[in-house]
Amino acid sequence: MIDPWLGMLLLKMAIAAAIVVGCSLLAERAGPLVAALIATLPISAGPVYVFLALEHDPAFIAAGALGSMAANFSNSGLSLVYVLMAQRLGTAVSLACGLAAWFAIAFTVTRFMPPALVMAGLTVVVFAGLHVLFRPYLGVRPAAPPGRPWYLIPLRAACVALLAGTVTTLSSRVGAGWSGVLAAFPIVLSSLIAMLQPRIGGPATAAVIANSALGLLGFGLALGLVHLTAVPLGSWPALGLGLAFCVSWNLVLMRLSRRPRRPAP
Repeated sequence: MIDPWLGMLLLKMAIAAAIVVGCSLLAERAGPLVAALIATLPISAGPVYVFLALEHDPAFIAAGALGSMAANFSNSGLSLVYVLMAQRLGTAVSLACGLAAWFAIAFTVTRFMPPALVMAGLTVVVFAGLHVLFRPYLGVRPAAPPGRPWYLIPLRAACVALLAGTVTTLSSRVGAGWSGVLAAFPIVLSSLIAMLQPRIGGPATAAVIANSALGLLGFGLALGLVHLTAVPLGSWPALGLGLAFCVSWNLVLMRLSRRPRRPAP
């Protein structure tokens, strides 16, 4: 007979993997902007936070959201390093260097852990600046539609399931802050890089990551909203507000991207 704790853990891992894989497959059928906006929705962190909210109080969720803000801010380093290196280098080197930048920033920020409003301000300034810097890389398309190797879905599902299981298992041991950091680990961005670059090339994959800057900005602000509202409103209303903010933010970005440009005088 399966232990109830183990059965619940396996169920959590399966649910998280199913959600992320489904959203990722939708992202692959779209252009770089749509793919980036889907990838920056809380399709990985969201299920993890649902499980954390089932096991912890609102104060834990609030503290975890602050840790996730630090983790999301660290995505600026991953994005900058990867986009620049992927123009000429291979998948392994570009992704490894990007993740090294992520870890370096995450450890530095979590060591000092600025207040939520400071983190929100840094998020706006840094990701808005990255969006401007990334403009030359935003529109690259692959030469041909990529095929999908047989191992794509199982590997991506295994990575996400492992993340969900690790975070929910370790949350009572590592504390709220590091649970939040682990929940926002860039598993979706990393898996997209690992799967897309060998098939469509570095510049086209870098375009997806470059287009994610404004989406990551919105995700960081949504985490700040969860941090500020979890204790006064409760975990579920706060998580609902955060999700609604993320979805609304990305829909607005999509709408703005489809506006016809005025011809130059």
